[in-house]
Amino acid sequence: MFPFGAMAKVKATLVCAGLFLCSTVLAIVEELDDTFKDTRVDDVWLVDFYAPWCGYCKKLEPVWYDVGAELKSSGSPVRVGKMDGTAYSGMSSEFGVRGYPTIKLLKGDLAYNYKGPRTKDDIVEFANRVAGPAVRALPSKQMFDHMMKRHDVLFVYFGGESPLKEKYIDMAAELIVYTYFFSASEDVLPESVTLPELPSVVVFKDGAYFTYDEYVDGGLSSWVNKERFQSYLQIDGFTLYELGETGTVYILYSTNLLTSTTLIQRVAKEYREHFNRDFQFGHMDGNDYINSLIMGEVSVPSIIILNTSNEQYFLPSEPVETLEQLVHFINSVLDGSAQAQGGDGMFQRVKRVAFDAKSTIMSVFRSSPVLGCFLFGLPLGVISLMCYGICTAESDDGQEDMELMKRDDEEEEDDEEDEPRQAPGELEGPEEDGENEEEEEQEKNPDDKKAD
Repeated sequence: MFPFGAMAKVKATLVCAGLFLCSTVLAIVEELDDTFKDTRVDDVWLVDFYAPWCGYCKKLEPVWYDVGAELKSSGSPVRVGKMDGTAYSGMSSEFGVRGYPTIKLLKGDLAYNYKGPRTKDDIVEFANRVAGPAVRALPSKQMFDHMMKRHDVLFVYFGGESPLKEKYIDMAAELIVYTYFFSASEDVLPESVTLPELPSVVVFKDGAYFTYDEYVDGGLSSWVNKERFQSYLQIDGFTLYELGETGTVYILYSTNLLTSTTLIQRVAKEYREHFNRDFQFGHMDGNDYINSLIMGEVSVPSIIILNTSNEQYFLPSEPVETLEQLVHFINSVLDGSAQAQGGDGMFQRVKRVAFDAKSTIMSVFRSSPVLGCFLFGLPLGVISLMCYGICTAESDDGQEDMELMKRDDEEEEDDEEDEPRQAPGELEGPEEDGENEEEEEQEKNPDDKKAD
């Protein structure tokens, strides 16, 4: 038998451990209220604005506590909190919260929105990047080489104080939510890299480097926003959203990793000067997104060009098997000779709503037929009963009206039958009066007759 005293000690230990864990969780993620506005200025805060009824918020909650624990254990200066946006709607409006969950990093008077995947590693990386300086220094060649290995895309400013550096710092403060920005002297560069002039802004990616030219590339922010992606990348729903925000017009991608993918990679590398301004190249696993885009079925492998500005898409008129055919297909889109499909017109929007509804219903029935029958069968049954009740009520009222009309007709017929019976009696009345007068004349005195 387990001693009662020992069991009591175990229970007490478990209770203490639970209380300790609760206090630890509360320490790494703070519940914020309306006083937060006045106390946040001196610290850097990573805040989750949530709603108690939001399913996505509930899904994010355990990840959010992991984020708090990771930042706490790493010694990050970022404090992690969460705020009920429905209870403190004034605070939410002040910070520009339009939906839930919304993740913001607050640093001084600035508020940075997080729009990436809701995973612990991505959120922690975002917090550490934005919490630090907008432009980080690379003081040595070793540090430069380390950053080159760590980042697929690396932006570096080379040179001293200049108007270009001021623009670079302002741009970095705006786009730090997407990538890192560095500054260095020309001494850290390897011998294989030569700059046309100083100062310069250079992006290192795809095993090469490209220099910003204000006269050719336009504004610095738009150039960085375009170049922050690799020339060829794997595309998913989140990547498409980001590319659409950058102003990229055309996205060319395939739905497999075989021949068509190799051709697109060659175009992205060999024809960069021709197509880099308008195109982003990549591949997407599977064809689910394309099927939803064209609202139909597309075979795999497929090559498609998507216009992010108006949701039009282009499919090649013939199979693309060579590099020349692919380049011809791209040029036909640029010169307008390729046939555009889809779009964002009213007809396409209505068609999209119907297609999405159908897809949702079909997916529910595939995953859980019983749940599908309950969700869609029950409302249909209720509606059918209501319609039946309305129709039955109308027919009953009509039958009652018919019966009332029949009764009125019968009463009118009875009245008409009674009227002829009274008419003869009224005609016989004067004849009876004449007979009475004759009898009275016969009863008169004979003397009266003589006198007459």
